Amino acid sequence: MLSEKLKKYNIILASGSPRRQLFFKELDVNFTIQLKEIEESYPDTLRGVEITDYLSKLKASAFTNLSENDLLITSDTIVWFQGKAIEKPKDKEDAFRKLKSFSGRMHKVFTSVTFTSKNFQKTIHDTTKVWFNDLTDEEINYYLDNYQPFDKAGSYGIQEWLGYIAINKIEGSYFNVMGLPTHLVYKTLMDIAEK
Repeated sequence: MLSEKLKKYNIILASGSPRRQLFFKELDVNFTIQLKEIEESYPDTLRGVEITDYLSKLKASAFTNLSENDLLITSDTIVWFQGKAIEKPKDKEDAFRKLKSFSGRMHKVFTSVTFTSKNFQKTIHDTTKVWFNDLTDEEINYYLDNYQPFDKAGSYGIQEWLGYIAINKIEGSYFNVMGLPTHLVYKTLMDIAEK
């Protein structure tokens, strides 16, 4: 449905994430992938969703020569815990510390998605709250050894083994925790198609 409605656009997905790429395929969006290296740093005055909004726009700013019918999609996801952004882990020890700190507690996942054309830019975002059960050191080590989630914000994938055993409740979009608030992306693309 979306591919037909968006046929006047050349959709460019600026994401190397296999999960995000799969979401766009599943949403029936025809797209190409273009990646540009940027330094993902942000002012330390930003908090929560302000960070992901800023970074998704920053990623879009690397594309300076969009054509008339190009629609660029950039996004960013962070985990927010105890008043700070939890980045991707540096190594296994860092990942262990992060997961241990989530044990028995709630954290938030923020994702922002920016849609950029030659004539407009729109940023949307979503928040999901995630509650973890208490985790043993053995469970955390098993997960890190077998799944190696070192490319993931917060050091885990909700769709993996740890998500099965650790998460007792979520409030908000499940897919947002995987890296894309699919329901909002769909709605935004439908709105863009109807303009």
